[in-house]
Amino acid sequence: MTQGKRAVRELLERHELVPRRAFGQHFLADPNLVQKMVHLADVDPGGHVVEVGAGTGTLTGALGRAGFRVVAYEVDERLRPLLGEVLEGLSNVEVRFADALAVLPDDLDEGSWTMVANLPYNVGTPLILKMLREGPDVRRFVVMVQKEVADRLMAGPGSRIYGIPSVVTALYADVKREFTVGPQVFVPPPEVDSVVITLQRRPAPSLAPRAIELASAAFNQRRKMLRRSLAGVIPLVSDVLTAAGISAEVRAEQLSPSDYVTLAEKEAQLGK
Repeated sequence: MTQGKRAVRELLERHELVPRRAFGQHFLADPNLVQKMVHLADVDPGGHVVEVGAGTGTLTGALGRAGFRVVAYEVDERLRPLLGEVLEGLSNVEVRFADALAVLPDDLDEGSWTMVANLPYNVGTPLILKMLREGPDVRRFVVMVQKEVADRLMAGPGSRIYGIPSVVTALYADVKREFTVGPQVFVPPPEVDSVVITLQRRPAPSLAPRAIELASAAFNQRRKMLRRSLAGVIPLVSDVLTAAGISAEVRAEQLSPSDYVTLAEKEAQLGK
């Protein structure tokens, strides 16, 4: 079933459904855009794909018809009959009605996965960061997020929007902005633009978790100099900063993700 805007509206009306703001529901209704996302998945037929936010099944059905083995998550139980209708006959698609943020990545079978999703607005950032840190089997992401989220994930040191999402993303993946999506392709249309981004996982530094802890402490007090913001987190903070070649007077947003890794490494060395 090809779902344009009219088809999506008719589906919702027939099943007496109104999108819920609490679930961040803006249903994708552009077949051409959906095919672009399927192509970006770069998955061989039979490959494992996980989708979060099945919605009205527009992307879900396209992924299934492409021959992938799809596990799609949907938190809104009201959509069960609708998705049953849209995905009828696609035996390679399984819809799990659960909160993906709560059950992933543990709920996935072992193996290599690709995430392809129009992420609900209320879970985009936390889900991506959680999967990067805790879901190593998800090797590639093709996700649609709010433009603001994409900007934060891709921000660099010195930027006003550079923060923990930027650091985590840079340590775990190569991220690319693929294309911008206007509000008109959704039912209902959101008030902001969206962006499709791809993230390709790569090996993270062994001390990435500690580097993120240090970055979190620094950004929690981003107006303070590092010698103060990290004083309660790193013993002998001045010695560690000196060993890392980092000025004690700089602030959180001035350090690159690799700088935080260096801090974690010098902390480990001086602690021995």
